[in-house]
Amino acid sequence: MADPLATPHLALPYLAAAQAQKHVTHNEALRLIDAMMHLAVEASGATVPPSAPVEGSRYLLGASPSGAWAGKGGMLAIFVDGAWLFAAPSIGWLAYDKAADAVLVRKASGWVAI
Repeated sequence: MADPLATPHLALPYLAAAQAQKHVTHNEALRLIDAMMHLAVEASGATVPPSAPVEGSRYLLGASPSGAWAGKGGMLAIFVDGAWLFAAPSIGWLAYDKAADAVLVRKASGWVAI
């Protein structure tokens, strides 16, 4: 079931009426939009976080990642503001894998080169 406090496709957080610190929710939505639009990732199937990630870098995680990515298998990992942010990709998303020089599509079975 979709989160009633977030948009249905990208799960962007809504501002709530009478919410304190609305800028926090708004900035979170902007971070997610920035990370997910025109998606180009450093690598797909990644399982080990880089030791010195670059701000804004994105990775499609493999099934059993470790370290800071543990428990986030299959997610999109984004390094922003000095920390990892995770998003669940939806079927139909497209991504360019820089390491493989390939365009991928998200299917029910996972990421597939097209």
